[in-house]
Amino acid sequence: MLPRLFRDYVAGGAHGEVSVQANRDAFKKWTIVPRCLRDVSQVSTATRWLGYDCAAPFMLAPVGFAGMMRCGADLMAARAAEKKKIPFCVSTFSITSLEDICAVQGADILAQIYVFCDREITRDMINRARQCGVRTLMLTVDTPITPLRPRDEKNGFRRLTNPSVAQMLSFARAWRWSLNMVRHGMPVLGNLQPYGLGRTLLEQAKTAASQIDPSLTWKDLEWLRAQWGGNLVVKGVMHPDDAARCVAVGADSIMVSNHGGRQLDPSPATLDVLPDIVASSGPTCSVVMDSGVRRGADVVCALAQGSSLVALGRPWAWALAAGGEATLTEMIDGLQGEIRDVMALAGTTCVETLRSAGPAMLRRS
Repeated sequence: MLPRLFRDYVAGGAHGEVSVQANRDAFKKWTIVPRCLRDVSQVSTATRWLGYDCAAPFMLAPVGFAGMMRCGADLMAARAAEKKKIPFCVSTFSITSLEDICAVQGADILAQIYVFCDREITRDMINRARQCGVRTLMLTVDTPITPLRPRDEKNGFRRLTNPSVAQMLSFARAWRWSLNMVRHGMPVLGNLQPYGLGRTLLEQAKTAASQIDPSLTWKDLEWLRAQWGGNLVVKGVMHPDDAARCVAVGADSIMVSNHGGRQLDPSPATLDVLPDIVASSGPTCSVVMDSGVRRGADVVCALAQGSSLVALGRPWAWALAAGGEATLTEMIDGLQGEIRDVMALAGTTCVETLRSAGPAMLRRS
């Protein structure tokens, strides 16, 4: 059992949480057409994205404070991703430092980054990623402000700098979680620890959120592109014109995301805007879809509409909360198995042919 503070942080969205539900409802508009008399004795879910060989067409997206799901959760995610051969993007707001996570041998680690008001912090985080051997930065651009998230507001998250009485009672009810955390020392944002943003986790969360630069413009994207010679993914793009401009600046991949419904509410579902963004991004820039993916059929639906890969956020956080590394590994296996089932019954044997078949595989329900 998680304390309400962190349970609501993962589950909640902005304002009326309309976008959270819209992301799921979008998949209900589509069905996948079965095909018959095709040899599907050998089905491969493997694909390649930005030079990464992926055993399945999905990745673990950055989830802030994921280390609060369970002690050591960030490292568990890295190990599970390495074992199952899928990429894992480390959040800026990671409990474990990028350096410690990158020490997991064989893991394909990406680093998420925000542009902070203090550009020296951003510059240092870029250098740290470079020194860790990270090949891909993921710049999140859909958070110029943090809107009202009613569950977080009620719980005092990013408002309080020390636990309230209500929070302490919630920690007491989740006593197994609390004992496990205390046994390993009070958690802090290890990835931001070098920058003196506060003594406690709550203080760091509040200070770090205020550091995200609301004046971020295209010039800043150009600046970051000049600072970083590796792959650059721009996350949080929901308009085709923005996608085209990201490509023009030099983005290697676009992530279609409404932050899991945690930013603008209501916003369109990511699946609904995916085809237009694929079209505007052109043939040289891959597109990844984030937000709302829960089942193998969701992944197939997104790939058929042009996504090269999909990204998972809440599912892997919940898996770690429920049972740690073993449960996350089981979840990855289960999702990969569902994708394989759907591909076989739809008459496709590899991701390349699935994407080539495109929307012809689908019907509006």
